[in-house]
Amino acid sequence: MGGDGTRALDQTPTWAVAAVCAVIVAASILLEGFLHHLGQLLNKKRKKALFDALEKVKSELMTLGFISLLLTVTGRYIARICIPEGAANTMLPCRLSGHSVAEEPKGHGRRHLSEDPTNLFSCRKGMVSLVSADGMHQLHIFVFFLAVFHVTFSFFTMSLGRAKTRIWKVWEKETCSPQYNYLNDPSKFRLTHQTSFVRQHASCWSKSTITLYFVSFFRQFFRSVRKTDYFTLRHGFISAHLSPGTRFNFRKYIKRSLEDDFKTVVGISPPLWASALAVMLFNVHGWHNLFWFSAIPLVVILAVGTKLQAIIAMMAIEIAERHTVIQGMPVVKLSDDHFWFGKPRLVLHLIHFASFQNAFEITYFFWIWYEFGLRSCFHDNFEFIIARVCLGAIVQFMCSYITLPLYALVSQMGSEMKRTIFDEQTAKALKKWHKAVVKKKHHKDSSHNSSETPSTDTTGPAGEAGEWQRLHEVPVRHLHRYKTIAHVGGVRSPLSDPDYSDTDDTEPLSLQTRHLIPPAKQRSLDTERAEVRVNVVETAAAPSDVLQDSFSFPRLLPPRHVPDK
Repeated sequence: MGGDGTRALDQTPTWAVAAVCAVIVAASILLEGFLHHLGQLLNKKRKKALFDALEKVKSELMTLGFISLLLTVTGRYIARICIPEGAANTMLPCRLSGHSVAEEPKGHGRRHLSEDPTNLFSCRKGMVSLVSADGMHQLHIFVFFLAVFHVTFSFFTMSLGRAKTRIWKVWEKETCSPQYNYLNDPSKFRLTHQTSFVRQHASCWSKSTITLYFVSFFRQFFRSVRKTDYFTLRHGFISAHLSPGTRFNFRKYIKRSLEDDFKTVVGISPPLWASALAVMLFNVHGWHNLFWFSAIPLVVILAVGTKLQAIIAMMAIEIAERHTVIQGMPVVKLSDDHFWFGKPRLVLHLIHFASFQNAFEITYFFWIWYEFGLRSCFHDNFEFIIARVCLGAIVQFMCSYITLPLYALVSQMGSEMKRTIFDEQTAKALKKWHKAVVKKKHHKDSSHNSSETPSTDTTGPAGEAGEWQRLHEVPVRHLHRYKTIAHVGGVRSPLSDPDYSDTDDTEPLSLQTRHLIPPAKQRSLDTERAEVRVNVVETAAAPSDVLQDSFSFPRLLPPRHVPDK
C-alpha cells in the first residue's frame, strides 16, 4: 500500500499540493509578465504589426489552453463512451497487439493512468472505450507540445525573415550615394538589353515558358534577390506610387510589410486545424501517409518560390519587349496579373499553409518521441523518419529566410499599395507638424520675454501693433522651414526652399503626405505657415499704414516708408 504511489488528493499532504500549485502559478505569472512587457516594448517602439502578431499568438495560446482545459474536464466522461471492439481495431497507427500500450513494461519513465482509482469503469464484453484515460492524458501532452512549438517556430520565422531584410539595408544606403545617382541618371539613354536587370533575366532561357520556370526553380536557391533586382523593383515601386525623385527608404517599408505579413503567418485558421486533424486521421499503419504529408509543404514552398522568381523574370521580359531604348533605370510594370488568379494574398496563404503543416509534423515527431520512444511502432523505418525531420528543418528555413522575405518584396509589384506605409507616413507627418508648432510657440514665448520692458506702452494703435509684432516675430532663419508654394493666393514666395527631403525630420512636410493629415490640422498648419511667411518686417517701428501694407498676403515686398506729413 505504501509503495503503490496511487494516493488520491485527499491522502496527499497539503504542503505538497501547495508547493506544486505555487510552482505552476509562478511559472504562469512569469510567462504572462514576459509577454506583457514584450507588448509594451513593441508599443514603445511603435511596432504595431509585431504587437498585433503578439496578440494573435496570445489568442492561439488561449485557444490551446481551452482545448487543454476541455480535455481535462471531459476526459473521464469520454473514457466511459464504449464502442464495438471491431470498430476500435480499424485504422490503427501501429500493428494490433494482444495487449494495450498501458500494459507494456516500456514506460519511458512515465506512469500511465490505467491504475488510477478514478479509472475503474470498464465496458461490457465486446466493447472498449472510445479513448482511454491514458489516451486523453497523452492528447493533453500533445496540446502542450503544440503551444510550445508554435511559439518557438513563430520566433524563428520572424527572426530569420528580419535577418534576410537586414542584408538589403546596405543596398538601400547605396541608393543615396553619388555613384548610384550617376549610374542611374534619368537623362542617360541606354539600350534595354544592356541593362543589368534585363540581361540577367531576359536571356535565351526565358524565351520558353518551360525553361523560364526551370531556371526560376533553381534561382531561388542561389541569391534569390540580387542587388539589381532590388534596385529595379524599388525604382518601379517609387515611380508608380510616389513622385519621381522622392527619397524613400524602401527597405524599411519592406520590413514593415514583412511584419504585417507575419500577423497572418502566426495565426491558426480553421482550415489549418482541419489539415492537422487530417494528418492525425490518416496516420494509419501501412499507409505511409506521413511521407506524403511531409512532401506537401516542400512542394508548396518550392512552387511559391519558383513563381516569385518567375514574376521578376517576366517583368524583365516585358521591359525588353516594350522598349528598345530606355532612359535612366528600367521601370517595371506593376500589376496583380503577375500572381495566380490576380491575387497576391493567395501566395501568402500558401506560405502560411506550408509553414504550419511543416511545423505541425515536426511537433508530432517530438511528441511521439516523448510519449512512445524514438524507436516505437510509429517509427518503423527509422532512417526515413530522420530524413523526414531533416527535410522539415530545411523547409522551415527556406520558408522563413528565403520565401517569406521574397514575397514581401515581390508582392509590392501588385497594383495596390499596402497600407503599412500610410500608418508610418501619417505618424511622421503629424510628428513634423507637432514639432513645428511647438518650436514656433517656443520662439514666440522667448521673443515676448526678451522684448518685454516695464516702460512699454501698449495703449493706442501704434502700441497694439508693436505688441502684435513682438508676439508673432520669428527669426529670419525660421522662414526656411516651410515650403510656401501655392499656400497663399497661389504665389510662390522667394523665401521658399525647394531642395528638401521627405526623410529629414527638420524639413517641411512632403506634398505627397499632405493628404494624410486631417483637414482640420491642415488648416491649422496652413495658418501657422502663413504667419511665419508674411512676418518679414525688420523695422523696429513703423506707422500703421506701413504695417498693414507689409502684411499684404499676395505680395511680399519690402516695407514702403510714408513721408511724414
